[in-house]
Order: sequence, then C-alpha cells, then structure tokens
Amino acid sequence: MSSAVGSAPRPFQVDLHGVVDLLSRHIYSGPQVYLRELIQNGRDAIASRQKTKGEQGHGEIRIFPVTAQNPQFRLDDDGVGLNADEMTLLLATVGRSSKRDILDLPREDLLGQFGIGLLSCFMVADEIEVISRKADESAVRWVGSAAGTFSITVLNGVEHPVGTSVRLRPRADEAELCGHKKVSELATRYARYLQVPILIANATGGFDSINRPPVFALCGEVRSERRGELMEIGTELLGARPLDVVELSAPATGTRGTAFILPFAPPPAARSAHAVYVGGMLVDERSQDLLPEWAFFARAVVDSTGLKPTASRESLVADDSLEVTRDELGAPLRAWIIRMGSSHPRKLAEFVAIHHLGLKSLVAYDDELAPFLTRWLSVETSAGRMSIEDLVSRQKHIRYTDSVEEFRQIAAIVPTEAPVVNGGYVYDGDIIRRLPFLFEGVSVEKVALASMLDSLAVPALAVRAQVLEFEQRASALLSDFDVQVSVRSFAPSEVSALYLADDAVLRGMQRSAARRVASSLWSGVLAKAEKSLGAAADMNSQLAKATLCANWQNPLIHTLAQSTDEAVFNRTMKLLYVQAMLAAHLPLGVAQRSLLTDSLSDLVHLSLNR
Repeated sequence: MSSAVGSAPRPFQVDLHGVVDLLSRHIYSGPQVYLRELIQNGRDAIASRQKTKGEQGHGEIRIFPVTAQNPQFRLDDDGVGLNADEMTLLLATVGRSSKRDILDLPREDLLGQFGIGLLSCFMVADEIEVISRKADESAVRWVGSAAGTFSITVLNGVEHPVGTSVRLRPRADEAELCGHKKVSELATRYARYLQVPILIANATGGFDSINRPPVFALCGEVRSERRGELMEIGTELLGARPLDVVELSAPATGTRGTAFILPFAPPPAARSAHAVYVGGMLVDERSQDLLPEWAFFARAVVDSTGLKPTASRESLVADDSLEVTRDELGAPLRAWIIRMGSSHPRKLAEFVAIHHLGLKSLVAYDDELAPFLTRWLSVETSAGRMSIEDLVSRQKHIRYTDSVEEFRQIAAIVPTEAPVVNGGYVYDGDIIRRLPFLFEGVSVEKVALASMLDSLAVPALAVRAQVLEFEQRASALLSDFDVQVSVRSFAPSEVSALYLADDAVLRGMQRSAARRVASSLWSGVLAKAEKSLGAAADMNSQLAKATLCANWQNPLIHTLAQSTDEAVFNRTMKLLYVQAMLAAHLPLGVAQRSLLTDSLSDLVHLSLNR
C-alpha cells in the first residue's frame, strides 16, 4: 500500500531549467560531477546515521552503472534516510538554492547538501527518482522532472532497507557518464580515499571496491614504513619520481598530507597544482592557494577536516582558515630545507641545482626566506663556482660586476684569494647586493673596469720610454677599431693582453652589429643615433674607446716592443687584439673577422718567404 503526500505533480518553487543551466554553466565544471555529488550525499547520510545511532563502521555505498540490459543508473547508501517531512523540507531547500546557497554559501546543513547535489543529476537525466526510508518509518518516494514538476509518495507497507536509493535514466548524449568504465574512473578519482566503502557492480554480479588507504595523510613511524607507497603516489602526481617527500600538518584545520619535491624545475609560467581532499573526498586537484607562493618546488596532496569547500565542491573558500593552513604547511618545507643542509648536504645540493633559478628569485625579493636560503645558493666567481656560504667565509669584502661581459674581461687577472663575483646573471647581482643585510660584517663593492685598469701596476720607470713607444705604435695601428693600447704589469704572465670595454663601448658595438643586419629604415635610425652619441662625446672631448691592456710581464709583448719589422708588429698586434676579444667572449664584427683572416694569411706568407 502507498499513500500520497501531495502525490500529484507539483511545480518546483524555482525555474528549474534556469537553475540547472546555472549549475552546468557557472557552478560545476561539467556533468561528470553528478557522481561526486551523489557519493558525497551518501557519505554524509552514513556519517549522520553513525553519529545519531552510534553505529560506527556501519554503512556502504553501492553503485549500479548502466548496462546494455539495464538502462537505469542506481546509487544506494545505508545512511540515515529521509521521511516525508524531510522530503518536503528538502524541496524547500532546493527552492532556495538558486539565489543564495548555490552562489554564495558553502552547504553547511545536510539537507542543503543533499538538495543541491541532487539537482546536479539533471545535467545527465530528465527524471530523478529517490526512494528513502528512516528507521522505524515508512519509505518515501520522490520523483522530480526536468520539466519543473515533482511528486512525493509515502510507500506504506513497502519493504525497503534503511537508507536512500537514487535512480535515473541518463539522456542518450550523457549515457557514457553512467556506464561502468566512466563510473569506475570518476568514483576512483573523487572518492578512493573515503573511509566509507564504495562498491561498483560488475558484469559477474559481484562488486568491485575502489577504496584506497590515504597513505599520504599518515604520520610518524607508520608513515616511514610506507615510504614506497608515498613515492608511487608522488610519481603518479608528478609524472616522475619525486626528489623527496615531506610530511605536512596544519593542526588548526585538521589538515594532514604530503609534499612531493619536484625532481625538475617547473616552467616559469607554470602554476602550482595541489590535490585537496576534505573528509576523504576530492575537492580540488589543481589548487593554487594551498601552499605558500614561495613553495614552487613542491606539489602537495592533503586531506582536511577544517577547510571549507565552495558551493561547487571544486575549490576551497579563501577564508582565514585557508590562510592559517597555508602558513602552517609552509613550516615543514622550511624545516626540510634546513634539515637537508645540516644532515644531507648532497641531497640539498641536488635540490639547489635543480631549482636554483627559482630559489634565487625568492632570495632576491623575499625577506622572510632570504636568511635561511641564501647560504646554500652558488654564484660564479673568478676562482670558480662556489656557494655563498663559502664566499662570505673566505672574504668579508666582496667585489662583483654588474654584467657578464665585464666579468669575463677581468676574470683572468683577479687574484684567486680575492675573487670577483659575476653579478650579470639573473638575480645574482640583486643577491650580492643583499649580502650585507644577511651576513654580519660583509660589505660589497661594484667593480668598474676603469678602476680595475688603474689598479694594475705600471711598468718600471727604467723601461718607461720603451713602453710609451710601444703604446703609441700599437694605438695608432688599432685606431680604426676605436681601441687604445695601454701597458701594465699583471699576473698571470701567460695572459698577453686584455680587452677592456665599458658599457658605453659595448652598447656601441651592439648598435653597430644591429645596424648591419637591420632593414634600411632601422639602419638609418641607428646610424643617426650613433652620430648623435658621437657628437655628444666630442663635445665632452671624450669619445668612449675600448682599451687593449698589454701585459709587460708576457714574453711576447717584450719581443714585439723590440721588433723593428713593421709587418710582423702590425699583424701580431692585430692578432693579439682579436685574441683578447675572443678571450673576453665578445662577438667579432665583420672588420675583426676580416682582420683575423688577413693577419693569419700574412703571417703564413712571411713564414714561407723566410
């Protein structure tokens, strides 16, 4: 026997078509979320029954996908069930959901959750049937139609287990979402870590379980024993074996999980993608706000009891709880870096080598992280690459260049005991300038090429006349290349000459190179700019020139200074000029390449004639 409680079809209190359109276009990411919503409803109902009846460990969710023999999809749960009054209240809740609950509020009460979740089924079906029974009460049948009507019937005398059964016939265009393959895939994705058993009917008449233990949320010794499983989860998440795993905990919101350290540097434009579960149910698998922004080198998987999902259950509410959680989850990552530095320096060195550019960006601009990250970063110096910790331990006054070109020009003559740092790479100059604020007693100085030249020793007074004659002969020879020659004494003696050019000279070389390959329009613009700059320099009686610094301690320079053979002197000096440019890693222009070819050819001819 059944008795009707308003069993005649009645219209919903809202424009159902408009609500479903709102759900599908603006709230949910797609119709596949219907299954997640139904599983969540079942899980909530089971939790409510356990709480009110004290039936711990009781209850499961059984899913019957569409088959060729049975076109109806069904999901049953052993939850608390609904009676006729609650069904009526449920429809009222659904009626209010379009304007307030869906758009603005997380679904905090069970009926509101059930109602909004049920509406998501209209994205795959035109009719939904719900049969539910509370303990010691009659079963109730609710049928809702996408046309905008519903009915409620009390099923007196009809046997039905305590709990709820949701049934629907998917539309043809959504039938795949209710088939066994897709149902298994979606259920595993959303609910594999639920404590409630999820069983999916198979073709043999039995059930397959999708549940997995949330190993990523374990702690202590139990966690250590299952490190292999954690690495498997990380490999699945990252697509590569993690460099390491870090236990995460945020007690304020009951959040536990694991951070997987990336074994590769993420692309510059890549955004973080962390997986967040709430009560074992997937909420967001691409969360960008879970970890601090500086933790770009980690991807996390967490489960929480205190973080709040949005109305769609596909992201987190950006509230104080999330902010507190983010700060708490950052602490274990900081501790991991410090622990690696003291206990596992090789692993830390590997970590820094992989993520050096991102870490340098943090040190350059993040006051909070700079003090404990800086010491493990490395920089290029004239004495080789070394960590900043080693650098500041061996010298308190640190000299650096602002450009790679300047560094390469002077690196060969800098004493090993007082190396100069190459500050031309991205962030390195910014980091060096911060060192006085990070290490006590450290000072820094930017090296200028002019001051470097002035610091080199002038040859003895006894040979001053010979040196002056050499400078004049060589400068006249190279004047067409805007190069002046200066003689100094410096170590090592194997270096015959240095090419020194300040930023103004280098920019002029770049303009000339650009003018040669530019279109006629831009070539004209660059030529006018060059002319204007030249006129300004003439007004100051100081046309910028490069300097070829010849080393008086080098035997070749001594030999050239004594040579009276103008052909040998000319060709050798030009070769020394080109060699010095190459040693400074500066590009050769057309004139320099032609000079190199002609000089080598002439030397070969001179040698053959001799």
